Order: sequence, then C-alpha cells, then structure tokens
Amino acid sequence: MRVLISDNLGDAGIKLFEAEDGIEVDVNTGLPPEELKKIISGYDALVIRSATKVTADLLEAATNLKVVGRAGIGLDNVDIPAATKKGVAVMNTPGGNVVTTAEHTISLMMAMTRNIPQGTLSLKAGRWDKKKLQGREVLNKTLGVIGFGKIGSVVADRARGLKMRVVIYDPVVQPDVIEKEGFEWMGLDKLFQESDYITIHVPKTKHTTGLINKAAFDQMKTGVMVINCARGGIIDEEALYAAMTSGKVAGAALDVFSVEPPTTENPLLSLDNLICTPHLGASTAEAQTNVAVAVAEQIIEYLKNNNIINAVNVPAVSGKLLEQLGPFLHLADRMGCMQAQLTCGQLKEINIEYNGDFQGLELRPVTTAYLKGVLDTLVQDGVNAVNAPVLAKDMGIKVTETSTAESEKFLNRISATIITTDMQCTVAGSVFGKTDARIVRIDDFIIEIIPEGHLALIHNLDEPGAIGSIGNTLGENGINISQMQVGTAVGGENNIILIKTDNVLTDDVKNKVLALPKVKTIQTFEL
Repeated sequence: MRVLISDNLGDAGIKLFEAEDGIEVDVNTGLPPEELKKIISGYDALVIRSATKVTADLLEAATNLKVVGRAGIGLDNVDIPAATKKGVAVMNTPGGNVVTTAEHTISLMMAMTRNIPQGTLSLKAGRWDKKKLQGREVLNKTLGVIGFGKIGSVVADRARGLKMRVVIYDPVVQPDVIEKEGFEWMGLDKLFQESDYITIHVPKTKHTTGLINKAAFDQMKTGVMVINCARGGIIDEEALYAAMTSGKVAGAALDVFSVEPPTTENPLLSLDNLICTPHLGASTAEAQTNVAVAVAEQIIEYLKNNNIINAVNVPAVSGKLLEQLGPFLHLADRMGCMQAQLTCGQLKEINIEYNGDFQGLELRPVTTAYLKGVLDTLVQDGVNAVNAPVLAKDMGIKVTETSTAESEKFLNRISATIITTDMQCTVAGSVFGKTDARIVRIDDFIIEIIPEGHLALIHNLDEPGAIGSIGNTLGENGINISQMQVGTAVGGENNIILIKTDNVLTDDVKNKVLALPKVKTIQTFEL
C-alpha cells in the first residue's frame, strides 16, 4: 500500500510510515494541482496539511484512494461531500494543537496589552519610548470568549488563572454546561458591551463570517482589545480598521487573515496598534509532532486493520454494515447540515424519528451522522462520525430517538426536529430506491429535492406570478436554476420554493429577490 505526503509533515510521522511493513511512503510536497492529479491514482492514502486542495476533480482522478488524513483540525481544503461519495474516508487530528493554539491566544493578549512587539521595534531602532508604550494590567479585566469548544475552554481556563473575569458566549453549548465549568454565560450583545478583551474561537461558517462587524464594534467598550486565532473572515477587516483608527478598539492581535498571506496593501498592517503573526497558532514543535504521529497512526490503522479513528465522514462500523447504511448515513448528514443552516438561536433539543422499513439495521450510526451534520456547521473543534453524540451531550443538547414500522407514502423516512431558544424546525428525508437521498419535507411543506449544491429556500405568497418573478430576477442577474421544487402547506396561503443554482447567490441578488412583492423570506445554504 502506498502513502503520499503532499504537505510538510513532522519527521516523527514520516518515520512511523517508513517503519511499517507493507507500506511504501513518498514525500512530495509543493506539487501544482495538475501534477498531483497526474500521480494520485497510484496511492491508497494522502496525507495533507493546509496547502493541498483535495477537490472533487482531484478525487475523481484518485481511483485507488481510500483515505485522506489531515495533520491538524481544519478541513476547509477538503471537499468532504465529494470524498464521501467516492467512499474515501477523511480523517483529522483534533487534539494535537489545542493547547498550542490556546497558549498562542494568551501570548498575543499579553504581548498586545504590554506593547511588547512595539517596544522591541523601538529599541532596535534606537528609541527609548517608555512613556509612549505604557500598558495595562489584565488583573480583574473582563475577557469575552466567543466559542467554548476545546480551544476556547482552555483559553478560558488560562485566563481564569490570570485572575480575569471570564464571560462566555457559544451558539451551541448550553449555558448550564458553561456555568458548571465555573464560567459566566452571556448573550453575544452583552458580551460585546462588557468585555475589555474579546477572543474568537468559533469556526468560519455562513453564520460566523463577518460576525465581528461594524454593528458589533459599535456595541463594544471604547478601548477594547480583540484577538483572533480562529479563522480569517470572522472579523470584518474593513470594520476593524475603522474601529482601530477611530480609537474604539485600542489594539488587535491577529494570527489569521481573510486572505493569507495578507498583501502589503492590507491597511491593517499599517497600524501601530496591530500585532500579528503568520498563522502560528498550531506552530510549535510539540503540536507538529503530535499531529504528525496521530495522522500516521490513524492511517496505518485504517489501511492495515480497517479501523477508523477520527474520521469526519465515516462511522466506526464494519464494512458490511457501512455498505448497507451508506445511503441513510449520507441522507442524515445532509439533513443535519441543512437544518443547522436554517435555524437560529441556542440549540436545546433534537428529536429524531425513524418511520418505515430500515431492514432491521442498527440505526445509531445514522443518528450520529445526523448529529455530526448539525454540529459540523456550528462548532470549531474536531466533530467526527464517532464523537458527535458525546459532544452533543457535553453541550447540554437533549437528543431523543423514536422508531415505528409505519410510514405514510414512503418505504422509509427519517424526520428530525430541532428546537432552539428562538424557533423549531423539522426536516424529513427518505432514500428512494437503493441509494438516492431526497429531502421530502421542510416544516409543514411537502417537497422533494436532492440535498446537495447551492440551495435557496424562499417563502412566498401562493399567488399567480410569484414563481415567474423569482425566475426572471435570477435570470436577469445571471443565475441559472438547475433544479426547482415548490412545496405547499395544506390549507395555507404560502408556498416554499427550494431552488438549486449553478452559482452562489450574492447578497445583492438575494436582496433583489427579497424586494419582490410576493416574496416573504429567502435563505441560502450549501450542501
């Protein structure tokens, strides 16, 4: 069996591959995409970090590939749905760089607070700027932590050791779970208003992109300091620049940028009160050794013993059961991903119903796949097809399952209801034939659509001309509709239209659709 390492990997991981009988390893880093595509068919496993892009096109050429292993957490560079369709397991190493990233956050906070980078530069330039670079203490200051996953919780614990007041906002973890850990839960707006420092530890998703924007800065204290070691784009950089130049934000410490590496034209880099590092959150010798060893051990175990560790798209079940469950796992994962994008508010409860003939199969892996689909969209740290139920429990989310042999209209149907602090949302799906997954219900609306691609959900009045006006508006803006389904609630005056498009709908196009007289709401999501 052959393993290709296409990004830089710690020597400890390479040596594990080299020492393993029956495995041949090649280290070939920095390959252009077309060169990688030419050789990928000769390998059973691919080991990456963040540089290699595992696209649907590459996967199509990877005729023998069984597993992709990421030395680290983030999988933004892997097309996971395409890998799942190809039967390629995708693994990451979620625990290897947690402490490292948390420590980097605290280091940036302290360096920013005491002007350490600026002091170093001034001394090297022959200046003694002692009065100009006066700092502040962190003792008794309030640190607002956005995101209480693995990294955020370690940051909170370290800050508590510095005698700071730590307040937490997390869109998923329940307040009582946070309070049991000895921290103060707080709504996001209040956290903005009360924090002296704000640090971000959530994933970059549709909901979190631009989370820290002008409206957020307007709510913050004058003199607040902001740290981001999560993902670029969660902070609106244009709004941050304006807040820093106005004096609202006294300092910012960034390890990540919207475009990496940032160009010299990025105005933030001109500010004296910005300190920054080139995405060093996970860059320690210990972390690189940890993730290199972990990814090597996981891939060896999978290739030689078919045991799955930290896979984000494959449950830990036998090969035969996996083959039988495959269509239901895919459907459940897509349902969960869809609902996570359709709902808002603090997630409290999930109810899953299995109706009809599931051929006597064990359905717990299907529930896990659904929970993974939900949590993948909402949390930052290492959700996979094994740990999703544990994470949901730790977050205080109540999960119930029921099963009946009866199912109206469908041979089998999976129905899931999410209850949040703000709303309730139900989505149902079914597998047609042997493998074809379909969404068949959204709340009270009956519909049928393939759960993949760029999708838009529109609520509109059930009146003549409504659908035509939507189609015309999209066409006038260069958007091709590849699939459309209309759902009507019995006895209702409203429709939903679920549209699949060839391109992502921009905010400008969405606003034009929303301005149509018969359109009530529009939501877009990616599956």
